Amino acid sequence: MSIESMEELFFEQIKDLYDAEERLVKALPKMAEAATSEELRGAFEQHLRQTRGHVSRLESVFAEIGEEPAKETCDAMKGLIKEGEDMIDNIDPSALRDAGLIAAANRVEHYEMAAYGTAREIAKALGLSRAAQFLDETLVEEKEADAKLTEIAEAKVNPGAVRQSQKTKTAR
Repeated sequence: MSIESMEELFFEQIKDLYDAEERLVKALPKMAEAATSEELRGAFEQHLRQTRGHVSRLESVFAEIGEEPAKETCDAMKGLIKEGEDMIDNIDPSALRDAGLIAAANRVEHYEMAAYGTAREIAKALGLSRAAQFLDETLVEEKEADAKLTEIAEAKVNPGAVRQSQKTKTAR
């Protein structure tokens, strides 16, 4: 497909985000189930609720531009979710797995922050102030989710994973 206008570029960005969020709605329950930390599980469950809201907001953005909701495969999110699945598959349930899940989830949040920030700025340039507002609301939530994951990692999960790793080394 050839993109020849900012409107078309914006539409493509929104379709990509829509696919990414729909994929996350499916992936987050698996991440929550795989978490051993109750706090991390709760953070994933809270973000799942928010992500469903992100899907709804994107549907509002589609309505603002007079388009039906549509998806464009988000290869980046497919890869990021695969990394999270690898953490689940390759690390036994433990603080170490939780650290891996947080690492994968932080990557997801950073991708989303970049994507939402870009889409918001394109919306502003096009004079789509309501769409820009919807995108900004989601961007704020993505930043909060990233900060919450980092807080959990720093305060609890990473120190626990280090202790676990030291015990494993000593036992060898």
